[in-house]
Amino acid sequence: MKKKLTWFARPPKFKNRLIMMLLGVLLQGMGLSLLIRVNLGTDPCSCLTQGVIRYIPISFGTAQLMCHMVTFLFVIMFDLSLIGFGTIGNMVCLGYIADFFGFVWGKVLPEGFFEQQAVRYGLLVPALLVFILGASTYMTAGLGTSPYDGLPYIISRHVHRFSFKVIRMTWDICFMLGGLLLGGDVGIVTIAVAFFLGPVITWMGKKLERFLGEPERNENGAAK
Repeated sequence: MKKKLTWFARPPKFKNRLIMMLLGVLLQGMGLSLLIRVNLGTDPCSCLTQGVIRYIPISFGTAQLMCHMVTFLFVIMFDLSLIGFGTIGNMVCLGYIADFFGFVWGKVLPEGFFEQQAVRYGLLVPALLVFILGASTYMTAGLGTSPYDGLPYIISRHVHRFSFKVIRMTWDICFMLGGLLLGGDVGIVTIAVAFFLGPVITWMGKKLERFLGEPERNENGAAK
C-alpha cells in the first residue's frame, strides 16, 4: 500500500534543508567526476551507468537519469512519501553535474593528468570523501531520497527476514555485479562503497544535523 502523499512538503527549517540538499548534490557530483577519472571504481549505481553508456551512445548524465527513471517508477508505485526536492535534485542533476565537472577538468588540467599513478592514488581518498560528504549532506536535508537509495527502504518494509543493512548491502552488490557484467568501472571504490558507505553516511549525517539545529543522536536515535 502506498504511504500518504507527502511529497514536496516543506518541513521546518526548509531553507536550510534546501541549501543542504543543493550543496550536497553539487559536492557528490564533483566527487563522482573525480572518481570516474581516477578510474579506481565508482559507486555501484554509477558503475552500472558506465556499463550502459558502453552500449548506448549517450552522456553519463543522461544514462544516469534513465536508470533512475526505471527505479523511480517503483518508488511511485510503493511509497510516494520518499519523493521530494532531494529526489529530483539527485535523480536529475547528479549525473549532469558529474559531466560538467568532467568537462571542467578536461579544460583546466593538462592532457593525461589523471593517467599518472601518483595523481590517481593521491586523489582517491579526497575524491571519495567529497562524494561521501555530498551524499550525507543531501540525505540529512530530509527533502526526499533518490530512487536508488529509496528502494532498499521499501524492500526492507516488505522483507522482514533481513535487516535493512543486509538489504542495502545486497542492493549495492547487485548493481555492482550488473555494472561489472556490462563493463562498468569496478574497483576498490565500488567495493568499499557497497560494503561500508551506509554506516559512514549515517555517522556523518548525525554530525550534519547541527546545521538544522537538531541535537546529535546516538546509535539508538536518542538525543545526546
